[in-house]
Amino acid sequence: MRSGSSRVRIASLAALAALALTAAACADDGTTPSGTGTTGAATEIKSGLKIAFLPKQVNNPYFTTSDNGGKAAVEEFKGTYSETGPSDASASAQVSYINTLSQQGTNVIVVSANDKDAICGALNEARSTGAKVVTFDADTNPSCRDLFINQATTEGIAKNQIKLISDAIGPDGGKIAILSATANATNQNAWIAAMKTVLAQPEYSKLQLVATVYGDDDDQKSFTEAQALLAKYPDLKGIISPTTVGIAATARYLSSSTYKGKVQLTGLGTPDQMRAYVKDGTVKAFALWNPADLGYLAAYAGGSLASGLITGKAGEKFKAGKLGEFTIGDGATVLLGDPYTFNSGNIDNFHF
Repeated sequence: MRSGSSRVRIASLAALAALALTAAACADDGTTPSGTGTTGAATEIKSGLKIAFLPKQVNNPYFTTSDNGGKAAVEEFKGTYSETGPSDASASAQVSYINTLSQQGTNVIVVSANDKDAICGALNEARSTGAKVVTFDADTNPSCRDLFINQATTEGIAKNQIKLISDAIGPDGGKIAILSATANATNQNAWIAAMKTVLAQPEYSKLQLVATVYGDDDDQKSFTEAQALLAKYPDLKGIISPTTVGIAATARYLSSSTYKGKVQLTGLGTPDQMRAYVKDGTVKAFALWNPADLGYLAAYAGGSLASGLITGKAGEKFKAGKLGEFTIGDGATVLLGDPYTFNSGNIDNFHF
């Protein structure tokens, strides 16, 4: 009995020794089973990071939603969140805010660019002091940032928008117009260029793009531009407004005009903005992604960069909380997903 007991004790001690060696090896290489960064690096986002969101303009419902998504993420990994920015969406309005954030020692600047080049100098100056720059919604020149969080592919948005306006107008087609945000908005211009390519396809030959106008992401100017479009083109059949401010302002004008039901409207908007206009028949369908998820993903990407978990290289992976794992693509870009179409059948399922 004593001999058998000794053998058991020896085997147990050997097993414990093996476990200790395994634990020591894990401690030496700095990795854990859930690590997503480079071997030897930290495996979790650092706590206490200062992460600032700089939207195109503050008090814009779309950016309020996206930035609140970023705030939720920053709170999850125990960082310090802030939001700052201009009240207008002019090309250079964000520069002074970037300079201030840099002087304050901000670890991550998450910005939606009003102009792809106007803020590059300020962003690169901030990067030279150690800040990581993540763009979302609208990109800068790639040389000015570390990562771009893309809400959807340009081609995907263009195809979605043209299909929605075509379906709304019907097989006879007709004249259409685009009511955009600012003339310098990188994402808007890319989407419009891609829409023109889609319109050249045979199935859309009956749609004729007659004008592109700019509401500068200002509610009243967008409303006025919608009025002017109909005054100039009274036979217009449809308007695409790929901006949350523009589509809501245009819907407000159409809903109380003689054009309601005669001129179709689609674009990119939020369910809470557009619910009444879908229910009263002003708009049949529109699209968007979840802006809260976009901000949430941008915050996690920034935190991962600032913690050394990723560098922005294609093929690297990182975890974004409840959204799961993402892979960095070419050009240091991360894709949130495809746009989602909202209509009378599903709009009450969404609240943002």
